Amino acid sequence: MIKISPHLRGILITAAGVIMLSPDGLLVRLVAADSATILFWRGLFFGLAIFGFYFLRRGLGAVNLIRVMGRRGLIAAAFFSLSTCFFVLAITHTTVANALVIIATAPLFAAVFSWLVLKEPIPVATWMAIIVCIGGISLIFMGSLGGGSRQGDFYAILCAFMIAAQVTTVRHARTIDMVPSLGIAGLLTALLALPFSAPLAVTGLGFAYLGVLGLLVLPLAFGLITVGPRYISAPEVSLLMLMESVLGPFWVWLVLNEVPDNETVLGGAIVISTLMVHTGHAYFKKRRPA
Repeated sequence: MIKISPHLRGILITAAGVIMLSPDGLLVRLVAADSATILFWRGLFFGLAIFGFYFLRRGLGAVNLIRVMGRRGLIAAAFFSLSTCFFVLAITHTTVANALVIIATAPLFAAVFSWLVLKEPIPVATWMAIIVCIGGISLIFMGSLGGGSRQGDFYAILCAFMIAAQVTTVRHARTIDMVPSLGIAGLLTALLALPFSAPLAVTGLGFAYLGVLGLLVLPLAFGLITVGPRYISAPEVSLLMLMESVLGPFWVWLVLNEVPDNETVLGGAIVISTLMVHTGHAYFKKRRPA
């Protein structure tokens, strides 16, 4: 039997989670329904999958896990629910490439929130990365001015903010299992979307896409991405997460022939390369002997 080191195991687990998550934008696009209806079924299926796993594994003891999270669990769930809403709005109002590249900057916003809330200092390199990424995002916005997708780009920025806030909240409660908060977030998303949705209007094929997304893709992907960081560092996780910014638009181009604008390609190259350099710098700095 081949022995795998814990570090390699973490890389493989996290990479598998990111690859599994990458068709998210495509599946949302394939559903012939409005944003609220997609959010309702996506949130409901995702919430049921998370809680179903915990109840199958722990029985009624899963209720105690929810109680232990306390107020921070509810706050994290609220932020994740909002990030889901803005993600779907972004995917349905702009190109998948625009949305995923902008959302990829969430770790930088998380650094700012950690500085404000947790009093964690921000290295000079992170400030520089933030400034460069803002320039790259500005290019993407410029490309959207004539195409009517500027609103979707704005939703993507709000999604990145909400993800950063959720990550900061989870870091604040790092000793507690916060995964059940994802289940709460899913049900909360469904509840928020219900008054504006038409759940019964989804076609059979669209319902199948939503089922695959909510019951299989999202739970397994987020589960793997949650386990991976136990074995590898945060910079390595951030670097692997960048694969979604490349693979997500690739699947949409392959199936729907959606080609990014020139400004998106240039701005995306600036953002992704900056994030790669930043995470690589953070990783090697952490490994350097004191």
